[in-house]
Amino acid sequence: MAQDNAAFCGVPEGVPEEEVTPPPVPPRRRGPGGRKRQRYVEKDGKCNVQHGNVRETYRYLTDIFTTLVDLKWRFSLLVFILAYAVTWLFFGLIWWFIAYCRGDLDHLEDHAWTPCVNNLNGFVSAFLFSIETETTIGYGHRVITDKCPEGIVLLLLQAILGSMVNAFMVGCMFVKISQPNKRAETLVFSSHAVVSLRDDRLCLMFRVGDLRDSHIVEASIRAKLIKSKQTQEGEFIPLDQTDLSVGFETGDDRLFLVSPLIISHEIDERSPFWDISRHQLEKDDFEIVVILEGMVEATGMTCQARSSYLAEEVLWGHRFAPLLSLAEGCYEVDYGGFHQTLPVPTPPCSAHQLATAAARRDARLYWSIPSRLDQQLEEVGGGEGTGGDPDTPTPQESNGSLSSPEAR
Repeated sequence: MAQDNAAFCGVPEGVPEEEVTPPPVPPRRRGPGGRKRQRYVEKDGKCNVQHGNVRETYRYLTDIFTTLVDLKWRFSLLVFILAYAVTWLFFGLIWWFIAYCRGDLDHLEDHAWTPCVNNLNGFVSAFLFSIETETTIGYGHRVITDKCPEGIVLLLLQAILGSMVNAFMVGCMFVKISQPNKRAETLVFSSHAVVSLRDDRLCLMFRVGDLRDSHIVEASIRAKLIKSKQTQEGEFIPLDQTDLSVGFETGDDRLFLVSPLIISHEIDERSPFWDISRHQLEKDDFEIVVILEGMVEATGMTCQARSSYLAEEVLWGHRFAPLLSLAEGCYEVDYGGFHQTLPVPTPPCSAHQLATAAARRDARLYWSIPSRLDQQLEEVGGGEGTGGDPDTPTPQESNGSLSSPEAR
């Protein structure tokens, strides 16, 4: 079938398919004005989208926890330091104000005077007492007395608010540290996607792998085509997203990612690449976004890795080099050739043309072989034409065999 398809798509007759070399690839179109196409998703998975003119900024404050977790590390550390420093200073100022209002600062040398806080002689000592109270250090030199009810109320308030600040900030830092974003750094995608024949069908393929020994549990893969389009009503839809089937119907999108796997998208009549040939691919402008999701085995947290392929990163007539080999007592993966591809003979026509060629070939084969039933009907019709009785069996029928016309 591959030879018939290749012949339909322009391979000269009499030349073996293995000897056909792919034609030279012309330079790809770089977009309007010769500019390089802007990626929607970078190769490292970062989404190249910026939100501007956001007027309802108060929505970020309604989910302040997620906002703090999403901040960059330098801003997160700044907020972490300021949260503690501001509360210490705020309550230290209140402790100093209470001592000032009660006159404790005017009776520092009066041993008969009972202050609100012993050994509090200024703002610095009030600030240190605030730190000791909130962090529950308790050195024992500065201590509150039972003659100061306002100080007791403030002590309870600072202990409660201090615990809330500790829980909030430590929770933010813990979630930020334990985020599985860095786990995606060891989930790798091939630098190029390829298009070649698999079981006489054109397939778009790319490779994924996991560099760690700890595996991704419940791994699944998705692929989307990002391409602008215009509807029949004239509406222009920029960066329209179309799903590319990578085995959702058959369950092949659920991966057991122990060794590198080649993900295949069969180009059939439901695929957006159904009418795309090699020549059209070289001029087309699109982006394929691939998304790998799963749970980190060590932490149980969900991890997502992303990458993308532009039109110039899709190699027609290539397949991936094998990586897996049998070593002593185990299988060995050579990641040195993870991105390596090999040229293979592939028809330059579209999958639609390939299917049409196969249908025409099957139709020719079907009508070129007459069935025995047709021969029998012809013989019966020939007997009726000679005026014989239709109920009278022919000599061929009487002995239970069908002989050829030459035998008659």
